[in-house]
Amino acid sequence: MVNDKIVNVFEIFSQICQVPRPSKHEERISKWLQDFAASHNIECVADEAMNVIMRVPATPGYEDHEGVILQAHMDMVCEKNGDVQHDFMTDPIQTYVDGEWLKAKGTTLGADNGIGISMALAAITDPNLQHPAIECLFTVDEETGLTGAMKLQDGMLKSKRLINLDSEDDGQIFIGCAGGIDTLAKMHYEPQPIANSQQLIAVRLSVNGLMGGHSGDDINKGRANANQLIVWFLARIWPQTEIQLAAISGGNLRNAIAREAEAVLVIPMAYKEQIRIEWNHYVAQMEGVFGEVEKDMRLDLETCDMPETCIPSDKAYRLIMALCECPHGMIAMSKDMPGLVETSTNLASIKMKQSCLEGAKKEGYIEVNTSQRSSIESSKHHLKWAVEQALSMACDEVTHGDGYPGWAPNPNSPLLEVVKKAYIELFKSEPKVLAIHAGLECGLFLEKYPYLDMVSVGPQMYGVHSPQERLSIPSTERCYKWLCQILKSL
Repeated sequence: MVNDKIVNVFEIFSQICQVPRPSKHEERISKWLQDFAASHNIECVADEAMNVIMRVPATPGYEDHEGVILQAHMDMVCEKNGDVQHDFMTDPIQTYVDGEWLKAKGTTLGADNGIGISMALAAITDPNLQHPAIECLFTVDEETGLTGAMKLQDGMLKSKRLINLDSEDDGQIFIGCAGGIDTLAKMHYEPQPIANSQQLIAVRLSVNGLMGGHSGDDINKGRANANQLIVWFLARIWPQTEIQLAAISGGNLRNAIAREAEAVLVIPMAYKEQIRIEWNHYVAQMEGVFGEVEKDMRLDLETCDMPETCIPSDKAYRLIMALCECPHGMIAMSKDMPGLVETSTNLASIKMKQSCLEGAKKEGYIEVNTSQRSSIESSKHHLKWAVEQALSMACDEVTHGDGYPGWAPNPNSPLLEVVKKAYIELFKSEPKVLAIHAGLECGLFLEKYPYLDMVSVGPQMYGVHSPQERLSIPSTERCYKWLCQILKSL
């Protein structure tokens, strides 16, 4: 039976799900948090970046105990299935219970990291919970730029211990994470009219139903990347057929493995049957490679309306070859922590766009977004250069983001010992102590507060950064009990 305390956690999460909070659009959730603090008479400040800090005093008997920071991020990854009508800027997340799981209807759930906020707020508003002084730090834009953590000013935090609530594995304590950097490439071109369209046919290739997932946590699980499935086929047929590429797109967010992609081809009528035969062979091969993992994978070919323009053939070919050369997936495993991915890269998205030049001339460009991760700083940069080299085969503009540092593990952390002991007291078993291949804000906090002693915990989630995201209700109850025990033990 779910107890009253965990009911409060889910009541708060339900309220959070009513507030739109895409990355870089956290105005409403930041205001909601400030209103929440005001309604509970909690000291609260918001900085220029819209980060929110709440402070509650120690309960009687804990006044002399060192304080602690509970930290989570406000924004959520906004992914939805192609057939779902949902505007993340205005619409609430529609949640439902499926057995022991909380899910959303065709969209990401936002438990990453809304449930972390909910547990922190439930703790500081529980009148019966004993604890030292608590600071709650809720940051913006963790998912697409770590902007909130980067812009957090020196001196805002007072405590020397921090519990990050942004992990997704039951009974595990994380004490380190990978650093990361984004690589963005653009290929400009002038759209070319399609001639002799009466002798041509247009076909659409599409990939749907892939699992996708978190580009850090799920990168080593053998999942297919929809962008790769499209460009592999294009590279296969290009030399032997007189095709033109009219459109190509796939993926969405830099930190999600691409689940859907499509391309529109214009081909001579004489090649129609050959393309279909090649496609059927290719589909069978991909099902053999990914079928055990990608149970719902769909690869379709269908005729479509004739487009008006295409990408110049030489540029299209170079783009396809560059995308084939661009690395994706796990690159290396850690030598220090068995089972941990050390270095990886994600071919995240391919998008067609238009830019207006002088004289209102229209120019098209293809934008390719990738992200690299590594727990070794030099490997992160070596990989970004490898991605740049591959994409430079076709792209005339390649840039890198500012990146963010990793969080080096400290196995001798005093806070870690308290957190482990609290788990053992509650559940009579040892928690696992690990590092994670995803990016956490902890590395950035250390740059400004190098004395911080940190751990990261959270309830069990699967499918984060995809519409398959689901949150374990029993695990959330265990995790919240654990958090309360930690606070009482500090």
